Amino acid sequence: MNFLKIIAAIPCRNAEPFIGDVVTKARGYVDQVIVVDDGSHDATPKIARTAGALLVSHRVTRGYGESIKTCFEEAKKNDADILVILDGDGQHNPGEIPRLVMPVIGGEADLVIGSRFLGVKSNMPRPRKFGIGIITWLFNAGSKVNVTDAQSGFRAYGKNVLNAFSFTEKGMGISVETIIKTRAKGLGIREVPISCSYHEGSSTMNPVLHFLSVALAVLKFRLQTFKHYEL
Repeated sequence: MNFLKIIAAIPCRNAEPFIGDVVTKARGYVDQVIVVDDGSHDATPKIARTAGALLVSHRVTRGYGESIKTCFEEAKKNDADILVILDGDGQHNPGEIPRLVMPVIGGEADLVIGSRFLGVKSNMPRPRKFGIGIITWLFNAGSKVNVTDAQSGFRAYGKNVLNAFSFTEKGMGISVETIIKTRAKGLGIREVPISCSYHEGSSTMNPVLHFLSVALAVLKFRLQTFKHYEL
């Protein structure tokens, strides 16, 4: 892994109780950690910087999609060969970063998704599991390239994806925009099993609004890129 520069980027907002631990653990597996703070009102920026992260701050809250775009921009600016994105609220285990990056290092994939549905048990709330299942079905329908978890935020992106295209979504829909555009370009997608821990404070968005926004994004981008698919 020494010949490739691996950067972990952590989009977050008001993650004061968790961000220091996430940064510290992630630093053990990557060359650099970047925290993209989306207008926090707590000590998240200070803790992230103290823990050793390069801090990039949005002065006002711009949303998850804009934070992911900043993660990509900063990864390219800092010459990343592989970009790992994980949440800053303690849901993801940084110790699983090697599992995500190995298929990219080995040339087996351009995008690796950490799937919560490949045999690793989690305490995922049932309504969330149901919504993710529908979104994933919408992503898979009619395509030869399928995934089990179209909503996972724990991913590794190779340089082919970093340089292939830009993104337009401002909200949570960017999670599917990235994989739909990767698939449309014919780039390799693979999944690996990950664990995921849900706890109080791990999500602040209304689950119904989250589901509707992402489901609409799937339909929009599938229609936009339909002509590129081999169905």
